[in-house]
Amino acid sequence: MGKSKGNNNKKTSIVSPQQIEDDEKDMTLRPRFLREFVGQKGMKENLSVFISTAKQRSESLDHLFLIGPPGLGKTTLAQVVANELEAGFVQTSAPALDKPKDLVGLLTNLKKGDVFFIDEIHRLKPAIEELLYIAMEDYGIDWVVGQGPMARTLRIAIKPFTLVGATTKAGIVSSPLISRFGITCRFSFYEQEDMEAIVSRSADLLNVQIDADAASLLAKSSRGTPRVVNRLLRRMRDFAQYEGEVSITLPVVKSGLSRLEIDSLGLERQDREILKIIIERYKGGPVGAENLAITIGESVETLEDYYEPYLIQAGLLQRSPRGRIVTTLAYGHLGLAPSSSVGGENSLFDQ
Repeated sequence: MGKSKGNNNKKTSIVSPQQIEDDEKDMTLRPRFLREFVGQKGMKENLSVFISTAKQRSESLDHLFLIGPPGLGKTTLAQVVANELEAGFVQTSAPALDKPKDLVGLLTNLKKGDVFFIDEIHRLKPAIEELLYIAMEDYGIDWVVGQGPMARTLRIAIKPFTLVGATTKAGIVSSPLISRFGITCRFSFYEQEDMEAIVSRSADLLNVQIDADAASLLAKSSRGTPRVVNRLLRRMRDFAQYEGEVSITLPVVKSGLSRLEIDSLGLERQDREILKIIIERYKGGPVGAENLAITIGESVETLEDYYEPYLIQAGLLQRSPRGRIVTTLAYGHLGLAPSSSVGGENSLFDQ
């Protein structure tokens, strides 16, 4: 097959952690046990202790609260916990639980020791959240039977289980719900060494060869996010195969990242546009989240959940009480000259 000489100008959002493309293929790359789970060392070590002692006592593991940006492995870790406990795994998301009976149906079907995973738990409706309180503490459900004067509350017993709740927005989860979780795990973006280990492991599972320097660049360009690096690895495999290469080489990765409009820090076009808009339209900031979201054509939730966490982690963006501010490092990365107001030193008349 010949090499393509044309340029594809269609925007590719392959580094967006929320993207659902290839999720089924991700399943083959996901670790199944803690020993296979790369990174998050301290969290893994503590979980290993908690799981081991719970199994020794023949008890359910304490309810587990997972916090962190998308794509870092919250769902994967929930499945790993179930595998380590040798327990069943039941998965849902808060938006899917529309009515209390939806939750009741799931809880009453759980077997002893099952792991019940709720993604986006910050989006639970109040009535459903209140049902969870008793289920988590007393392994029961209070269900109202009848109407009017004849109404009465019936306590339905459920088998001991482990609730695993995952969220990208821990700050808006209610205090009563948070207080009922016995274990809290906070995910952080992965270090370069861990990302390279993930690339190597995934390449082996995909039965594809990748050179060490190519793996290093791919890891560096993946935003410290396993989901992103696995997707990029598959795309580099495609480019290598198309070019007739027997392995993924450094030139293949450099060319592939360029074609996908991803730079050396893992920023895609929209990330760079966000930084440029703050610089060019708002003199580097500060600018409020709502104004910025409208300017870039995204929702505030998308801006805060999917773009800002990595930009902040990479030191390119800062949050302040007055709004978002682009850092000197961002100016250097974009090849722009810093304005005199970088760091939020604008006067009131400059805003």
